[in-house]
Amino acid sequence: MKSIKILVAEDQQDIAEILSAYLKKEDFDVILADNGRDAVSLFHTFEPSLVILDIKMPLMDGWQVLNEIRRTHNIPVMMITALDADIDKIHALRNGADDYIVKPFNPAEIVARVHVILRRMSLYTSDRTLSLHATKNIEVNISDHSVIVKNTNTDIARKLTSTEFKILVHLIRYPKRVFTRHELLDHCLPESDACERTVDSHISKLRKKFEQAGLANIPESIRGFGYRLGD
Repeated sequence: MKSIKILVAEDQQDIAEILSAYLKKEDFDVILADNGRDAVSLFHTFEPSLVILDIKMPLMDGWQVLNEIRRTHNIPVMMITALDADIDKIHALRNGADDYIVKPFNPAEIVARVHVILRRMSLYTSDRTLSLHATKNIEVNISDHSVIVKNTNTDIARKLTSTEFKILVHLIRYPKRVFTRHELLDHCLPESDACERTVDSHISKLRKKFEQAGLANIPESIRGFGYRLGD
């Protein structure tokens, strides 16, 4: 576990130190940043496995840092904020966050959520016998973390958020099966309190990224039921 690095971007020193202490007790390597600009720099230097990111920070706020991370990486990001509003939660999840925690919080709960997210991510890399999935248009290699659009030979994996990748992996395992929003939410965001409509946003963004690579209407919407990957 000691090889797992976690970046904690939090400008309130007491909160940062408490989180760091709890995470280190679990043998995580912790990197601290007290402003958004340093958070981006440390992220690119150390390439952590997960980021815990405060929204209100000096120099660059959490939204700007999240956008910068999502330009090139899809690692899990947990947003923390003092704002307990549904619109903020939805905004965080729609913009690529994997979880949303409201202050004040129990540090032990955050550590538990970190374990859940990392454990869930490992499911997509631990089983080599099920690592490669393909349809006539798409090939997803979980172990290599690649998403190839075959007709243009384009790998779009780096453009996907971790949630979009998880949804895609789940859909491509059963490409002709229709999944409800609840099923996708339960499988791909089990520890989140996001509403089912958040799935629509993730699907829409996933579809746009496939369209940019030359593949339209993937995943498919099945009116009144949900979504499937399709052919």
